[in-house]
Amino acid sequence: MKKWENLIQLKESGLIAVIRRPKQPQIEYISEALVEGGTGALEITLDTPGALEMIRDLKKKYKNRILVGAGTVLDAVSAKSAIDAGSDFIFCPSFDVETIQITNRHGKISIPGVMTPTEIVQAYSAGADLLKIFPGAALGESYIKDLQGPLGHIPMMPTGGVNLDNVESFIKGGAVAVGVGGSLVDSNAIAEERYDVLTEISKEFIKRIQKGRS
Repeated sequence: MKKWENLIQLKESGLIAVIRRPKQPQIEYISEALVEGGTGALEITLDTPGALEMIRDLKKKYKNRILVGAGTVLDAVSAKSAIDAGSDFIFCPSFDVETIQITNRHGKISIPGVMTPTEIVQAYSAGADLLKIFPGAALGESYIKDLQGPLGHIPMMPTGGVNLDNVESFIKGGAVAVGVGGSLVDSNAIAEERYDVLTEISKEFIKRIQKGRS
C-alpha cells in the first residue's frame, strides 16, 4: 500500500497499541487479541529483544490488514533497520531530522515525538506525517485542543498516559489518533494469559474514540 493509504488507515482506526518488551511466545496471542478488538496499528518498541523479527513476522501475517511499525526509534540507523524488517511507520520519542528523512525516503509514515509548539512546527516542516505529542497525559488533555488555533493544520496524536478515562477528551480536542501502552496492553492479563481482556479493552478504546469524533 502507498503511504497516503496507510495514513488514512491509521487515522480511521485511531488506535496504535504500544507493545513494549513482549516475550516472543506471547506476541502472536497479544497481536491477535488486539486486532480482534479493533486496534488498527501495532507498534513493537525496539528495546524489545527480537523486535525486528517480531515486526517481520507480524507484517507477513497481517499484510495490509493492519499497520505494523517500530517504536522507541532513536536514530536513522535504527529506523532503516526497522523499515527493512517491514515497518509501516516509525515512532520516535524525540525529534530527529535524519530519522524523518530516511523514513520519508522509503515511503513510510514518520511520527516523531515533540512537546513544544516550536518542535511541532519544526518537525512538521522537516517532513513528519504525524506528530506524537509526548508525554500526553503530563501535558494534559486540553493541550492539543489549545494548539488547534494556530496549529490546527498539523495532525497530532498523544502518547504516554493515554487511558480509557481521557482518550475521548483527547479526540474531542483534536487528536487524530492515540498511542496507548500499558492501559491497553495489560501486563497482568498477559502474564495470566487472559488475552481476551486485551480484546475487550481494545473494543472499549475504539468505542470511545468514535464517540469523541461524533
